[in-house]
Amino acid sequence: MATPDYLQQVIVSGKRHGGGNTKSARVRMSQRPSVTSLVWAFLDLLTAFVAGVIAVRCQMGNPLGAHSFSMLPTIFATSPPIWLAYWAWFGVCLIFFTHSYGVYGPIQNRTGLHEQRMTVQATLVSGLILCGTLYLKQVESVSRVIVILLVVFTAFLLCLRRAVWRSMVYSRYRAGHETRNVLIVGAGRVAHALRNHLESLQHLGFRFKGFVALTEREAESGDADVIGNMQNCLALARSLFVDEIFLSVPAEKKLVIGLVEEARAAGIDVRVVPDLYDGLAWNATVEYIGQFPTIPLHRREFPIGAFLMKRALDITLATIALTVLAIPMLFIAIAVRMDSKGPIFYKAARIGRKGRTFNCYKFRTMVTNADKLKEQLSHLNEREGVLFKIVNDPRITKVGRRLRKYSFDELPQFYNVLRGDMSLVGPRPPIASEVEQYDLAHLRRLDVLPGITGLWQVEARQDPSFDSYISLDTAYVENWTFWLDITILARTIGVVLGGTGS
Repeated sequence: MATPDYLQQVIVSGKRHGGGNTKSARVRMSQRPSVTSLVWAFLDLLTAFVAGVIAVRCQMGNPLGAHSFSMLPTIFATSPPIWLAYWAWFGVCLIFFTHSYGVYGPIQNRTGLHEQRMTVQATLVSGLILCGTLYLKQVESVSRVIVILLVVFTAFLLCLRRAVWRSMVYSRYRAGHETRNVLIVGAGRVAHALRNHLESLQHLGFRFKGFVALTEREAESGDADVIGNMQNCLALARSLFVDEIFLSVPAEKKLVIGLVEEARAAGIDVRVVPDLYDGLAWNATVEYIGQFPTIPLHRREFPIGAFLMKRALDITLATIALTVLAIPMLFIAIAVRMDSKGPIFYKAARIGRKGRTFNCYKFRTMVTNADKLKEQLSHLNEREGVLFKIVNDPRITKVGRRLRKYSFDELPQFYNVLRGDMSLVGPRPPIASEVEQYDLAHLRRLDVLPGITGLWQVEARQDPSFDSYISLDTAYVENWTFWLDITILARTIGVVLGGTGS
């Protein structure tokens, strides 16, 4: 067994030049700000501005009047450059200290109480710096009462906003949304204690998937939760949609470095639970998961800011689409009903993000026994691999063929988007029989929410190749940006108007 000093080499090879607890703030400030940090910083700045408006209104004796924001011209007219300059200075200080205290990081790495304490501390320090600046500059035109109220209201609003956000995230975690699947390497006392601890903290969003045996003794222990060994650890992680691997026991240096490098290539995070007898890893930042100290060896940054924008776009456009298309969808429903016997909507189980099953809705475009007829028509399949497609499919109804041509049959999926089962843009949701035939690499396309449209739909919709289908979806997952979604949505309009569906 190696001593923990090898952890430093792993961290350096992964370009995480972290420091200990005394250096963590310096490390955070030296890192390039992420999109997520910029979003939270903007929201903090906006909150401070709102707090400043309320502070001025309080001094005027009407803090929350109906025309509070109508007083902004009056506020700025008194001494615009001075007010704006010192408010901006307070905002800059607030963002600096909030970032240095680590409040912009993942909420799992700190408790709600610690987050509130750091928020208040950052606000107070920023307020003290503002007061000191006003004193040194001998500024008399800025009311000290407003400054005090600004600090108080900013701290209150920031704490309130973060508490509400944490409550919303915890609720989604408890409901099973956006959770992080976990594998634990080792099956000893520390591993079982970590597993029990994670399962007792459902609100943190961690979901235990199994133990990976490190020794033959653990593999032959008969523990039903031991699902593999180090040789197939990464294969298990991909097949179970694991987001994070915890090393609960010391292991050989070469083994751990190899695991970290493979996990990094697969986009999987790796943490170490430091053994109390071996000491902590040298020059590494310790983060707590509940009460367990852990050392991150590799961690990809989740672009929560961009994903929030994606979700906001999904909800906005789906709501507009369902509102605007309500009457056309009513006529489509009547046409489907009159064209053939059977229900108006077709509800089918589909596989979503991380293998989660959900009901996908479409207007029915086939006869009611279409699934049974599929086996009889399998010899006519024009697609390769696990896909099934027939251009002149006899199961499709007359109205259904027109709906498919312009993709109108997929309009009910805007409801799936509002539910959070799907997104506007993403890989198409496969059926369970398709997923069962996937290779391990194909599961990459299930790392994101499925979509109504996607890269394959706008690039190679008529291409029968399964490899093309998978490669385009994988390229989307690995190169996703918010602007890529905007581009695909814009190109989808041309595809729909061109009637290239079938």
